Amino acid sequence: MEWLILLSLILLGLVLVLVEILFIPGTTVVGILGIIVGIIGLIYAFLTFENQVALGISGLSIGLHLAAVWYGFSSGLWRKFSLKSTQSGGAYDGRTKGLEVGMEGKAVSDIKPIGKAVFHGEWYEVKSEAGFIEVGATVVISKLEHNTISVK
Repeated sequence: MEWLILLSLILLGLVLVLVEILFIPGTTVVGILGIIVGIIGLIYAFLTFENQVALGISGLSIGLHLAAVWYGFSSGLWRKFSLKSTQSGGAYDGRTKGLEVGMEGKAVSDIKPIGKAVFHGEWYEVKSEAGFIEVGATVVISKLEHNTISVK
C-alpha cells in the first residue's frame, strides 16, 4: 500500500508539472501544486522507507522530472501550439483606382491635414503632407498607399 501511495504522489506531481509546461505556460497554481505534491511524495518516501530506498526513490523521481521537462521543451510540441502565420493586408477597396502619383486636382475643402479634393470630377478624401491647404488650391498627389491619398 505504501508503494501505491508513493507512486501516486510522485506521478501526480509529475503530471501536474508536465501540464504546466505543455499546456499552461508560466508560473501558475498547477505547476506549483505539482512541485508540492512531488515534494510530499519524497517526504513520504523518507518517512515510510529506509534511507537507502528513499534516496533511490528521490533520485529516480528527480530524474523522471528532469527527463519530462527536457522532453517537454525538446519534443516540438510547442510548435503545435504556436502561431505560424500572420495576417497582412487591410481594407483596400479600390477607391484610389485610376489615380496616379503626380496627378493634379483641386482642393474642394480646407485640407488640415485631412480634407476633400477632386480629381477627374471625382471627390476623394485626401491627407496633406504639406500642412494646411486652402479651398481652391491646386494639389498634387505625392503618394498612394492602400486607401490613403497624400497630397502636396
